[in-house]
Amino acid sequence: MSTATYTVKGMTCGHCVSSVKEEVGEVAGVSSVEVDLASGLLTVESADPVDEAAIRGAVEEAGYELVTNA
Repeated sequence: MSTATYTVKGMTCGHCVSSVKEEVGEVAGVSSVEVDLASGLLTVESADPVDEAAIRGAVEEAGYELVTNA
Protein backbone atom coordinates (compact mmCIF):
# COMPACT_ATOMS: atom_id res chain seq x y z
CA MET A 1 0.00 0.00 0.00
CA SER A 2 1.28 3.46 -0.93
CA THR A 3 0.10 6.66 0.75
CA ALA A 4 0.87 10.16 -0.55
CA THR A 5 -0.15 13.49 0.98
CA TYR A 6 -0.54 16.73 -0.93
CA THR A 7 -1.82 20.24 -0.22
CA VAL A 8 -4.67 21.64 -2.30
CA LYS A 9 -5.17 25.40 -2.59
CA GLY A 10 -8.51 27.09 -3.22
CA MET A 11 -11.05 24.83 -1.51
CA THR A 12 -13.64 26.73 0.52
CA CYS A 13 -16.57 24.37 1.13
CA GLY A 14 -17.84 20.82 1.19
CA HIS A 15 -18.64 20.93 -2.52
CA CYS A 16 -14.96 21.72 -3.18
CA VAL A 17 -13.96 18.66 -1.17
CA SER A 18 -16.42 16.48 -3.10
CA SER A 19 -15.12 17.72 -6.45
CA VAL A 20 -11.50 16.97 -5.54
CA LYS A 21 -12.39 13.53 -4.12
CA GLU A 22 -14.36 12.63 -7.24
CA GLU A 23 -11.67 13.68 -9.73
CA VAL A 24 -8.73 12.17 -7.82
CA GLY A 25 -10.73 8.99 -7.21
CA GLU A 26 -10.91 8.48 -10.99
CA VAL A 27 -7.11 8.38 -11.35
CA ALA A 28 -5.97 4.88 -12.32
CA GLY A 29 -4.67 2.93 -9.33
CA VAL A 30 -6.16 5.16 -6.62
CA SER A 31 -7.99 3.09 -4.00
CA SER A 32 -8.84 5.75 -1.39
CA VAL A 33 -9.04 9.54 -1.24
CA GLU A 34 -9.39 11.68 1.87
CA VAL A 35 -9.65 15.48 1.77
CA ASP A 36 -9.51 17.75 4.82
CA LEU A 37 -11.08 21.15 4.09
CA ALA A 38 -9.59 22.93 7.12
CA SER A 39 -5.98 22.01 6.37
CA GLY A 40 -6.28 21.56 2.60
CA LEU A 41 -4.64 18.14 2.88
CA LEU A 42 -5.31 15.51 0.24
CA THR A 43 -4.33 11.95 1.16
CA VAL A 44 -4.24 9.37 -1.62
CA GLU A 45 -3.87 5.63 -1.07
CA SER A 46 -3.03 3.17 -3.81
CA ALA A 47 -1.56 -0.29 -4.25
CA ASP A 48 1.45 1.21 -6.06
CA PRO A 49 2.74 4.80 -6.11
CA VAL A 50 0.65 7.05 -8.38
CA ASP A 51 2.35 9.62 -10.59
CA GLU A 52 2.09 13.08 -9.00
CA ALA A 53 1.34 14.56 -12.43
CA ALA A 54 -1.83 12.46 -12.61
CA ILE A 55 -2.93 13.69 -9.17
CA ARG A 56 -2.08 17.29 -10.14
CA GLY A 57 -4.13 16.94 -13.34
CA ALA A 58 -7.14 15.60 -11.44
CA VAL A 59 -6.98 18.42 -8.85
CA GLU A 60 -6.72 21.01 -11.64
CA GLU A 61 -9.65 19.36 -13.46
CA ALA A 62 -11.67 19.91 -10.28
CA GLY A 63 -10.69 23.59 -10.42
CA TYR A 64 -8.05 23.77 -7.70
CA GLU A 65 -4.27 23.90 -7.37
CA LEU A 66 -1.94 21.23 -6.04
CA VAL A 67 0.55 23.27 -4.02
CA THR A 68 3.06 20.88 -2.50
CA ASN A 69 3.90 17.26 -1.94
CA ALA A 70 4.22 17.07 1.85
